[in-house]
Amino acid sequence: MARIKVTEYHEASGRLLEIYNDLIRKRGKLAEVHKIQSLRPETIEKHIDLYLEIMFSRSELSRADREMMAVVVSVKNGCQYCRLHHAEALNQYWKNDKKIEQFITDYRNAGLTETQIILCEFAENLTVNPSQFDDPQGTEKLRSAGLSDQAILDATLVVAYFNFVNRIVQALGVESSEEEIKGYLS
Repeated sequence: MARIKVTEYHEASGRLLEIYNDLIRKRGKLAEVHKIQSLRPETIEKHIDLYLEIMFSRSELSRADREMMAVVVSVKNGCQYCRLHHAEALNQYWKNDKKIEQFITDYRNAGLTETQIILCEFAENLTVNPSQFDDPQGTEKLRSAGLSDQAILDATLVVAYFNFVNRIVQALGVESSEEEIKGYLS
C-alpha cells in the first residue's frame, strides 16, 4: 500500500490528467510506479522519457539483455514490483517460464551466454558493491567480452536506472496486481 497520497485516475485533473491519458494511450494502462509520482506530475513524464531512452533506444545490448539486467538489479534489491514486471517483460523474449524461474533463482545456471552472464554479474556487482567500481576492472570484464564503450554505458544506465526506480518503489510502498504486470503495449 502506498505510503504517500496518490492521485488516482478518477481524481486527476489538469496536467496530471493529460499525463495519465497520454500514458494510457501510449502504453495501454497506467502503472502504479507512475501514479506514485502524482504529486509531482512532470516527474512522471520525465521518468517515462528516461525509461524509454534507456530501455528502448538503439543499443548493442538487446532488449532482452536490458530486461535481464533489470531483473538482476531488482532481485538483488528485493524489489518484487520491478522483478515481477521485468521478468514478465523478459519472458516476452525468452518465452520460457522455467528459464525465467531458474534465472531469478540463479542466473549463472539459466542457460545464458557468457556475455549475458557477464552483464548479469556487472548488474549484480554494481548494485551490491558500487564502491568496487572505483577501480577500472569493474568495467574491464565487459570490454573483454567484446562490448564497446557505448554498450558499457548502456549497461551502466540500465543498472543505475533500476536502482533508482527500486528505491522509489520500496520507499513509497508501490504494489501492483497481476493485471498491471501483463499486457503493456510497449
